[in-house]
Formats: sequence, C-alpha cells, structure tokens
Amino acid sequence: MSDLDQKQPMFTVQDAERIIFVIYGLRATACPLQGERDSNFHIKTGTGQEFVLKIAPACDQWETLDLQYQALIHLAKHDSSLVLPRVCATSNGETNATITDDNGAVHFVRLLTYIPGKVFAQTSPHTSELLQSLGSLLGRIDRTLQGFTHAVARRELKWDLQHAMWIREYIHHIGDTARHSIVERFLLQFEIDALPILPTLRCSVIHNDANDYNILVSEAQGNRPQQVVSVIDFGDIVHTCTICELAIATTYAMLNKADPLAAAASVVAGYHEEFPLTEAELFVLYPLICMRLCVSVVNSAYQQQVEPHNDYLRISERPAWTLLEQLVDIHPRFAHYTFRSACQLSPHHGSNIIVQWLTNNADKIGRVVESDMRTNNPLVFDLSIGSRELGTLAEVTDLETFNRHIFDRIKAALTNVGIGRYNEARPIYTGDQYKIQGNDGPVWRTVHIGLDLFMEAGSPVLAPLGGVVHSFRNNNTPLDYGPTIILQHALEGQGLIFFTLYGHLSEDSLDGLFEGKPIAQGTPFAKIGNSHVNGGWPSHLHFQIITDLLNRTGEFPGVARPDERDVWLSLCPDPNLVLGIPTERFPARGRNVEQLRKRRAEHIGPSLSISYRKPLEIVRGWMQYLYDENGRAYLDAVNNVSHVGHCHPRVVRAGQEQMAILNTNTRYLHDNLVEYAEQLCATLPEPLRVCFFVCSGSEANELALRLARTHTRQKDIIVVDSAYHGNTTSLVEISPYKFDGPGGTGAPPYTHKVSMPDVYRGEYKSTNPNAGEHYARHVEDIIRQIQERQDNVAAFICESLLSCGGQVVLPNNYLQEAYRHVRNANGVCIADEVQVGFGRVGTHFWGFETQGVVPDIVTMGKPIGNGHPLAAVVTTPEIAASFNNGMEYFNTFGGNPVSCAIGLAVLSVIAEEQLQANAHHVGTHLMNDLRQLRGKHTLIGDVRGLGLFLGVELVLDRVTLEPAPIQAFYIANRMRERGILLSTDGPFHNVLKIKPPLVFTEANADFLIKTLDEILDEDCCK
Repeated sequence: MSDLDQKQPMFTVQDAERIIFVIYGLRATACPLQGERDSNFHIKTGTGQEFVLKIAPACDQWETLDLQYQALIHLAKHDSSLVLPRVCATSNGETNATITDDNGAVHFVRLLTYIPGKVFAQTSPHTSELLQSLGSLLGRIDRTLQGFTHAVARRELKWDLQHAMWIREYIHHIGDTARHSIVERFLLQFEIDALPILPTLRCSVIHNDANDYNILVSEAQGNRPQQVVSVIDFGDIVHTCTICELAIATTYAMLNKADPLAAAASVVAGYHEEFPLTEAELFVLYPLICMRLCVSVVNSAYQQQVEPHNDYLRISERPAWTLLEQLVDIHPRFAHYTFRSACQLSPHHGSNIIVQWLTNNADKIGRVVESDMRTNNPLVFDLSIGSRELGTLAEVTDLETFNRHIFDRIKAALTNVGIGRYNEARPIYTGDQYKIQGNDGPVWRTVHIGLDLFMEAGSPVLAPLGGVVHSFRNNNTPLDYGPTIILQHALEGQGLIFFTLYGHLSEDSLDGLFEGKPIAQGTPFAKIGNSHVNGGWPSHLHFQIITDLLNRTGEFPGVARPDERDVWLSLCPDPNLVLGIPTERFPARGRNVEQLRKRRAEHIGPSLSISYRKPLEIVRGWMQYLYDENGRAYLDAVNNVSHVGHCHPRVVRAGQEQMAILNTNTRYLHDNLVEYAEQLCATLPEPLRVCFFVCSGSEANELALRLARTHTRQKDIIVVDSAYHGNTTSLVEISPYKFDGPGGTGAPPYTHKVSMPDVYRGEYKSTNPNAGEHYARHVEDIIRQIQERQDNVAAFICESLLSCGGQVVLPNNYLQEAYRHVRNANGVCIADEVQVGFGRVGTHFWGFETQGVVPDIVTMGKPIGNGHPLAAVVTTPEIAASFNNGMEYFNTFGGNPVSCAIGLAVLSVIAEEQLQANAHHVGTHLMNDLRQLRGKHTLIGDVRGLGLFLGVELVLDRVTLEPAPIQAFYIANRMRERGILLSTDGPFHNVLKIKPPLVFTEANADFLIKTLDEILDEDCCK
C-alpha cells in the first residue's frame, strides 16, 4: 500500500511551544504524545486550557486533513452530545496552518481541543459495562456519519480492511514459522468467508482506528461505572464497509483478555443497540477481527525493519500475537453465533428449522432405547445445583455415593430408566476439570446440554431416525463421554442436516463402524457402557442433538458455561424433541434472578436490603463456599453465621436425626437441654453457670436487658457509640448504629453513649499506652451524670470486639476499667458475643477473655447454631435468682431438643476439628498479608482484628483519615465479581469486614489477598 513507508515528522517540545505561540498566540507548555504518523503534543496554557497539537508529515495532502476536520464538524452538528475533539482556529481565524522545517519541507499544523480521560489501554478493569459503552459510542458515531461525504474519503489506506489482502505481499517479514502459519490460516478464512461479501455491505465514512490508545474512558467517579467517553485521532478516517469500525474496535477490546470472545460480545451488544447490524455484517465480523490482527502484526514486522527505533510500532505487537493464538482455538461459526446472541438474535438460525421439523414429525421419530419414554413414565431426577435430592456437595461429588443414589431411586420408583435433565446446571460439574478462566475469574462448565438416560449397562441403544455414522471415538478423558458415536441425519426436503450424539457406550459398540455407514431407523447399533468406561459415573446414555458440529469429529461438549448458555442451547436443542417424554414429568424450573428480584420487591418489605450491586441467587452452601444457581463458587469471607462451615455434615445430621425423633419445648425433661447447658458452661469461666436458651441474638440481648434491669432495679443503659445489638424495639433504642442512622430518632433518655474506643480514628490513638483506661473513663463520666440525677446504671453492654463499629479491637484494659466503674455503681456488665464468640478470635474461645475480664452476662447468637435459629444467655446464679421474681420466663422454641442437638454438634466440631487453632493460624497469616498490602496501597489506612475477625479501613488520606466509603463499596462488589464475598461496615461504611467460616484455609486467605491486591490496583481505587 502507498502509505507503508510514510515516516513520522520529528519535532521537539521547544518546536511545539514555539508553533503554539506563533500560530495560535498561546503561551503554553508542551508534552509529547504517541503517534504513528503525526507528531503530537499535549498543550497546557497558563489559564488551564488544554489542547492537542498535531503536526502532519510533509507528504500528507491538506485534503485528507480537511476530511478529518469536516467529519468532526458533521458529528458536532448532528449529535452535539458526542464528546469529540473540535478544531481550533489560528490567531488569524483560519482552520489550517503550515510550517516549514529546517530541511525546507512544509508540514500541516492543527490544534484540537483536549478531551480529558484515560486511554482505554491503561484503564482497569475492562468490565462488560465498559466494553458495552465502547460499542455504544461507536454505534452513535457511525449512525451520525451516515450520509457524510468528502472528496477524498475513498482514499487508499493500508488500514482499510476491505483492502487488507495487501499483507500477503509482506507476510514473509514474519520470521517465525508457526506465527506465519497462523496468519496464513486467517488470510484464507478472510478470503473465503468475508472477501466475497464485502462488496454487498453498507458503506460509509468511519473513524477506522478505535484502538486502545485512541479510546478515552471517564475517570473513576464514585459508584458510577467508568464509561467510554470519546474517540480521538481521526487520522485513518476513510470511506469503507461500515462494519469495519466495529471489527477494529472489538479487536483491541479483546487484547489481554482471558476470554476474548466474551469481551467482543459486550462491544458488539453495545454497538448493535445503537446502530443495528445486518445479518451479513454479523457474518463477516469475526473474519474482519482476525484480519485486523493480521494486518497489525504484518505491518509491525515490516515497520520494525524500516524504523527499528520506533517503539510505538511495537506497542500492541505482543498482545496481538497472544490474541491471534487464542483465536486459533475459536471456531469462526461459534464466534458468529456468539455475536448473534449478543445482538439478541437466535444464535444459530438453522436450529429453528430443525426444531420445527422435529416438532412437526414427532410421530415419525423412533425410540432411542427399548423403553418407550412416551408411555413408560420414567423417573426424572433433579440434579441441579439447588437439588434437595442429592445431599451434601461431598456426597454429590463422590461418584460411588452418586451411583448408588441414582439406581436406588430408580429401583424404588419401579422403573428401569431415570432421566437427567437438559439445560440443568449441576454441582457435579463444579470440579477443577470443568473450570475455565474467564475475564473476571474462573467459570465452570456446569450446564448440561444433553439428556441422560440412566439404565443398566448393556442396554441396547436404537437409532431414532435413519442416518449414517458421521464419526466415532473412544473418549477417555474426565470431560469426555467414553466411547461415543455421532449419527448424521438429513431433513426431508429441507437441505439441512443435524446430528445425534450417543455417549458413555460400551467399548464393543465401536466394533465394525466406519464413517458413512448407514444406520436404519430402529436399528440397535450400540449398547450402554458400564461405569468403568466413563470415569466411574453411573451407567447411562448421554443423548444430545447437535445442529452444528463445528467441524468436530467423534466428540462434542456435553456441558457448557452458563454465560454461553444461549449459544450452546441453540446448537444443541432439547433432546426431548426426539425422546418425547411428557413435559409434566419434568419438575418446574425455578424463577430466574430478575424474576426473583421483582417478586421479592412485590412481597418483601423494602427495608430488607440485598447485598451487592448485582444481587446473587445462592442455592447451595458447602463449608467456606456458596454456590449460585449456575454453580459458580463464591469463597465466603463474611458469613460468620456458618461458623463451622456451610451445611457441615455433622451439624446437619445432628438436626435431622433429632428432628426425626422429637422436637418439643422445655416444659418436658430432655437430656439434650441439660447436656448442652453443661457443655456450653464448661467453656465459660466461673461464675457464669446459668443458661437461658432463645432463638436469635436479638432475643438474647433483649433478655439480657431484662435480667440486668430486674437485678439492679434500674433502667439506664450505657452503650458504645456505633454499636448494634439487635432489631427489637428495645434493642434499637440501645443501638447507636440504628438510632443515630437513617430513620433513627436518637437515643432515649435512659440510653447513654460513650465514645467508641477506636485507637485508629478516635480521641486516643494506638500510640497512647493508656488509651484503654482513657476511653473507660468515659463510662465513669456517664455513670456520674446518671447518679447526679438520683438514678443509677442498670448495665453496660459492649461487644467484645466491635463489629458494626468497624471490626475494632478494644484497647488493652478497656473492659477491665469499664467493668470496674460499672460494678462500683452496682451495675451489670454484659458481653455481647453474638459476632465474635466460639473461638473466632483464635487465642481464646470468647472475645471477652482477650481483655482479661469476666462479665456478669454473656449473650450468644449467630455462630452458636451454624445457621440454625439458636441463641443463648449465660449469667450468674445471683442474677438468675433475681430474675426468678414470680413472672415466668418461657420461650416456645428456645432450648428445644433439635436446637440443643445442633448446638452440641457445633461445640464438638469446633473442638475435634481444632477450628479455634485454625482461626488463630489462618487469621495471623491473613493479618500479616493484609499489612503487607497496606504498605503497597495508600488506600488502606488500618488493618486490625483478631483471629478470623478482621477489618481493613480504607481512607483517602492517611493524615486526615478522610474515609473512602465509595471505594469500599466498589471493592466489595468487585470482589464478588471475582468470586469472593466481602462486605463493608463501620460508621462511615469504609471498612472491609472479613469474618469467614472457621474452616477458612491458608490457601483461601492467599486467594483473597491476591484478588484484593489486583482490585486495589484498579482505577477506582487509585
């Protein structure tokens, strides 16, 4: 092409500043910008104005520069909301100027308004929303440029993809043989699939160079997601096929992505929404993307010989080659189907014809096995993520247990076949062998895209339709089907073919087969294999319809990623079109996330909030993990309720076994109540020996208030600022976190706040060795004020570590001194252990023990029952005796045999699995790593905690301690997107709280730290 050898003009910063003053009358400073053809400078004046100075090569024609100028005028006139550069006039009011260099060559000069923003290449992260906004902007620009013309718009340009075949003459500059072959492959694809169609496509003037350094992104602002705001450098503007615009932008958006096709789909979706694509444009889009990459690497290989010192020419070369190597593994038709799906179109339009034919000809379709699915009412299993049939995740993933479950159920149902459903996300596919790296962390291929027929090994397999053997293979990897046969079928009079796949067959099923072998309808051509040929799975036939094999032979995916579900379901329609099982046999599917959200809004009070910007539907839990409806695993670093792990089998079994025998109230004698009270009291120091069992932490704190007020005959309560103790009316009245927050009405006259003993942000800092005593004097001061009005204190209630206050560890001696002041006034000391008890702090079983005190009343909740509604109040015999004043205390469900059995199981698991020691070990490891992150990221102001009760306080300034709640919210949501559940807390909502189940491992901690470190490097955290 004619512009291959054009060189960039060489001008210095001093040259640029002189030009700005002489031609534009501006006194300004210049800073060089990157560019391939022009010399570019960022200009700043003393008054804060900013511009871009562009000096074009001497060989350029003014007409081509005028093309850029006129296009910008057209865009501004027809869509003033577009934020694009504007051409500035010279001091003489002209829109163009020239200069002469030292060699006498004439150069064209332009001054454009500067658009603030960050270049796309240096923006992090590239979320799907950001990528979609890129497509949207370009769609708006291309829509606005429709009808724009210019005399030189149809110029010859090496970057015009409709003329991209020029690279064939330069491909020899790629010295690496393997890379040379990759480019040759994509050249052939372009030549066959795209080149003949390009002349039929709509054409217009396009920007033609929306690369990752020409796209500007808005600065991170609060909770608003970053958006693409502008495109700069119209130097490659040209009249060509309109679809080339999207192809170029999508190419650069795919760079450095673990899943480039998903990134591309987001760009395509945004573009199509603004400027709908045609069928033909969608068909050529992927070949054009691949061709743009080929043009880039060939041009780079050539230019490195011409200008070996121009680093800009190599700036995208390495990621371009990486992307080309990734795209080699993507079938062009699959990419096409993905782009159609992104545009809300049927991914494979031919599938609709095949589905309709199978529907209309159901009476002509034969059986797949000897049992007639239409009349024999087979047993349909629910093997979904949230299935109640499968037991614990450990039982699901244990193949021997799973095998036994399947065939015991079939036998009990008095049938000979069980059905595993189509389009079902399954927990059995959540292992590492099904994991794939996505753009936001791992994703799992959990969605089953066939139907399973669980039957005895050796059962014959029949051909439901006549066809020929397309291919066969003995697949023996964990992801494959064992011996597999694929039959090919033709639609009568339609000119279309489709395929049926039969997996998990016996090895002798492949004997005598050859490709093209005719198989008549009804022929028993194979047998179901045993568990030995399919990796230990129960013997069954995996049956699948396939409308496009994507050039595969003998194998095809049987499970798919949830985010690619629409594409794979289009390629693999419902196999029941062939089997004909009555639809009423299939359990009804649950509501999707949006349906749940809508129904929840209709029937659940709006004050009950939902976590995260994108709500989660969680359907299964196992130890330190939660699983959504699609089987994605989330490392749970915040749910301290499941103290010994979600659905811990011993705790579950204890509840199930007792529930099957008896569940009643405490008016009857039962050993569980006494045994549990004895074991619970054994963990506590004397004289805490009397228990009251209730159902929640709120009930426990409510009862603690009654005990204290009855014992002291006083009403006044001292509380710590920002504390939260429960949701009842009386507890909201002693919870500053609530009564001083939105909707609160302030403290009632009998509730008295003392300063939160926060040695990071409070009045007395960690550098003060007597901070604890100083904060405790506030308690003494409040007591004096109460007594001055002839009253006295009933109780001082304080969490042993402050949770809603921001995961604050109390300073040394705080509780010792505060308790001393309270007891001197004959008040009661209440330790709220609802959040931190039962070994969480690691060094001790109870949080108050870290302060060297013994409270008068201890309240417990949340972790006590591992998610079961169980709570307790433990106090002294003296206080219990005061409460026994003639008014009976009764709690219908508190202390029932089931709850006590569960409580006993929790205590046993903590002891036998040494979870307190684990909390200390892992918590120390995590704390050390968090402190290292603090040394790296200035956003982290403080790291604090004990055991597995940790807080990371985020601040914008470590001197002023200005809180960073927006960044905290962003990080919690980004961690959720990356597969880790955190939350925020504290008076300013700027503290990341970490309080996972105690089965949290060192590897879990390392994953959390690595992910948090990466997110702290993102734009919104800078």
